[in-house]
Amino acid sequence: MSSRNWIALGLCTLLATPSFADFRYDETTQITGGTVVSMMKLAGAFSKDAKKAMDPVTSTVLVQGNRMARVNPDRTEIIDLDKETITTIDPRKKQYTVVTFEQMKQQMEEAQKKAQEQQAKGKPSQPQGNDAQPPKMNFKVNVRNTAATKKVAGLDTKESILSMELEATDQQSGQKGSLAITNDMWLALEIPGYSEVRDFNERFARKMGMIFGDVFKPSMAAMQPGSAEGMAEMVKEMSKLKGVPVMQVMRMGSTANGEPLPAASEAPLPASNGPAMPSAGDVAKQSATSAIASKLGGFGGFGKKKKDPAQDQPAPDQSQSSQTASPTQSVLMESSTQLSSFSSALVDSSQFNVPAGYAQVAAETKSSSH
Repeated sequence: MSSRNWIALGLCTLLATPSFADFRYDETTQITGGTVVSMMKLAGAFSKDAKKAMDPVTSTVLVQGNRMARVNPDRTEIIDLDKETITTIDPRKKQYTVVTFEQMKQQMEEAQKKAQEQQAKGKPSQPQGNDAQPPKMNFKVNVRNTAATKKVAGLDTKESILSMELEATDQQSGQKGSLAITNDMWLALEIPGYSEVRDFNERFARKMGMIFGDVFKPSMAAMQPGSAEGMAEMVKEMSKLKGVPVMQVMRMGSTANGEPLPAASEAPLPASNGPAMPSAGDVAKQSATSAIASKLGGFGGFGKKKKDPAQDQPAPDQSQSSQTASPTQSVLMESSTQLSSFSSALVDSSQFNVPAGYAQVAAETKSSSH
């Protein structure tokens, strides 16, 4: 082979575009427990939308090259890494919005700027003598690979439990409280074709890091020195997860005194998925109690000096309605996600296009001016 041919072959190798295969699967998510369930049940008595929020939602996830679509009856979301856009389609209103990664970055920068301005304005108005040190923050991540196994969607899976905690320590009393997420994951060793999903998510994460890195890093460093070490520890722990998460049961909640939030397999919530519908009197009393507690309490219970008298009264059917795993742990929300219907068949490219006749509208942005 001549030197010219060798050069041509080398250029073809360097310039060749990566080869992608198509992949699709179904994802079913449902809120299954936690204190939020009781609130949704109450709201569901007055709103069809709130009641519908308790129903399972099945989305079809499609991957084709540098595009991923998540399609369900209420909305379609399309991520395009080449165009650096996220398109959201509303089939009921026949409308869609397009947000670029750069616009997302600008919105985050504006939100940070407004938060800093509000914080600066708030400092002079603090009560005199309130010179207590702010809670010391610590981010913790842990992955435990248990010996448990079970069949999920016809697949052999092994259990891994991912725990994440944002722990605050009161520097005067030493009391600790945490905002916690625990994810009980059942992983299949491998599913043919699922690597397309994994590779897309990695490319998406890299692009997000390049675009948003200069936004996240300063705010994280200001919020908590040592956050870089925390992120490094998270990467290290996440590397322990092996396989495809066919089923996940995620909990969000709070804990006290450094205790972890137990996983679903360790402390199941009541089978009722929440307390019975409260009466109007119960709602009024709970609302008043919550309002008083919000004035007295801080993060994780810090700053609570006295107890509201209404709290001395036993709640109706307390044994059945409790959504706490223990007196020092509270589950705000529990949700389950299960994957199924895996396929490497060719995906119809039209699934990544906005249907004809749909009108583009401006994406809603949150304003903090009020």
